[in-house]
Amino acid sequence: MTTRATATFDLDTWDEQAFDEREGAKLTRTHITKTFKGDVEGTGSAEMLMLYAPEGSAAYVGFERIVARLGGRSGSFVLHHNATARRGSASATLTVVPDTGTGELAGLSGKAEIIRGPDGGHTFILDYDLET
Repeated sequence: MTTRATATFDLDTWDEQAFDEREGAKLTRTHITKTFKGDVEGTGSAEMLMLYAPEGSAAYVGFERIVARLGGRSGSFVLHHNATARRGSASATLTVVPDTGTGELAGLSGKAEIIRGPDGGHTFILDYDLET
C-alpha cells in the first residue's frame, strides 16, 4: 500500500560553480543541503548538474541522499532528480533509487515531487512503499 508523506524543507546551502559558459548554455555543478520538517524529518545532501539556456529554459539532473525519519522509521535513501523547464513550464521526475534504503528504510521505493509556493517556500511530497 502506497503511503503519502508531506514535508517542507529549507535550503541550508546552495554552492553553484560554473564549469562551462559558452554560447547556447551555461553548465554548473551545484551542491545543495536541506533540512526537512513534517512527515519527513531530517536532512538532504544533493549534487546537481544544471543547465541554463537562453530565453529562460533550464534543466538539471542529480542525486540526493536523504537521512531522515519517515513513517516512524529511521534510515536513509537516495532520490534521482531529472527536471526540465521551458520558458516557465516545468516538469520533473524524482524517484527513489532501488536498493538505496538503509536502516529501517531498507526496501523503500517511491516517487516524489517538489512544489514551490508563491512565498518561495518548498513542499516535498513522497508517495512511497516500504517492503516489510
